[in-house]
Amino acid sequence: MLRIAALATVVDASFEEWMQQFGKTYNGDEMQKREQIFNDNMAFIESENAKGNSYTLGWTPFMDLTNDEFKAGYLGFAAPSELFEGAVNLGSHEATGDAAATVDWRSKGAVTPVKNQGQCGSCWAFSTTGGIEGAWEISTNQLVSLSEQQFVDCDKSSNGCGGGLMSSAFQWAESQDLCTEQEYSYEAVDGSCRANGCTGISAGGITGYKSVSSSKSALESAITKGPVSVAIEADQSAFQFYTGGVMSGTCGTQLDHGVLAVGYDSESWIVKNSWGASWGESGYIRLTNNGNQCGILNSAAYPVVSSSVTV
Repeated sequence: MLRIAALATVVDASFEEWMQQFGKTYNGDEMQKREQIFNDNMAFIESENAKGNSYTLGWTPFMDLTNDEFKAGYLGFAAPSELFEGAVNLGSHEATGDAAATVDWRSKGAVTPVKNQGQCGSCWAFSTTGGIEGAWEISTNQLVSLSEQQFVDCDKSSNGCGGGLMSSAFQWAESQDLCTEQEYSYEAVDGSCRANGCTGISAGGITGYKSVSSSKSALESAITKGPVSVAIEADQSAFQFYTGGVMSGTCGTQLDHGVLAVGYDSESWIVKNSWGASWGESGYIRLTNNGNQCGILNSAAYPVVSSSVTV
């Protein structure tokens, strides 16, 4: 067995050890195919880490996938062909001069644990629930983990595992009783809507949404108020194998993935992903705030909630 060492995060590690760590199994010829892809990816990781970037690459759950396979299965930000009519856009959030020096809503109790979308293009649903969860907690002091599967199955303004748009989902949610994660568990496949008697957030709890002006200062100002749903370009191999540090370069602004900006510091945006806690920095990535990294400034929005609505 060929043994290749990954810099920084794994040393003298083998394909079998990676399989065991991430619970992977294969049948027949698939084993050989996946091992070759793993070895190719290890060579890429070693080459990138040798450049001394501000971020490191290493073992993630996606080591057995080509980049094309990764892109096909784990993204999903895509505007539907027909957007839901009547969206309550409450205007654009502009920079107001009240941005804090640093923000991290995780430490303030407004962020649920990292979730995993699986092989379903439902990132938009996870970004949407994250935005709503944060806004609701800040308004009511109640952190409710909401159901992404309800959005996948029931929100026809988007396309389920085929992709969707957070602002459209915010607006759809205005008239819905939203289910908790426990009431409507995630299945990572498109299904028939089965929402009934949901108690997460009652209809009317969401009153609209605000888009965020495309500037660093506006996004900082918005995040000062709460977590913000953002879209980025995440189809590059560096995302596939990211394990830590501040990512700079390596991506453009062709938005294909919905995530949640939960904070920032002097050099980076703190972003919650939906690829599970074994990816990145326990499920998070830090993106440089020097410029419009991965298009993070281009399509940011957050929901507006009414705490007077009974849960």
